[in-house]
Amino acid sequence: MSERIPTYVESTIIMTTVRIISPFAFTYGLFVMLHGAESAGGGFQGGVILAASLILVAFAYGIEPTRDWITDRPARILIGTGGATFVLIGLVPMALGYRFLEYEAYAFHHGTKYGIELVELGIGAIVFGVILSLFMSLAAGHDFDENGGENA
Repeated sequence: MSERIPTYVESTIIMTTVRIISPFAFTYGLFVMLHGAESAGGGFQGGVILAASLILVAFAYGIEPTRDWITDRPARILIGTGGATFVLIGLVPMALGYRFLEYEAYAFHHGTKYGIELVELGIGAIVFGVILSLFMSLAAGHDFDENGGENA
């Protein structure tokens, strides 16, 4: 039977670089998410950038320590909250006699703008949660025995 090769090698340069860059990447992801209504970007792109900033941390500091810090529960909460936000912003106009996601129903000052931004935040939360959850699940890997069966 072959010996397992460690998949994580600590690098001070990479750890320091990620420590400096990841907060800026995370902030940029929020910026892209919030300004999707007015410029290039949006919830999907911003959610991907947010997830990538945390995946960088996982690569720099190791998957297992990151899995201890970011459990699956926050990702599920983000996915659920993002979906609920999207649906709620879309259903409120229907309750007022408009169509789904018809922002004119929000008759207050800049109601359309705020409605679009909330939808973008909801989409971003969904994308962020899904990508982060998929990465953590795939990074966990599976152990197989000699016969090809999965070990528990």
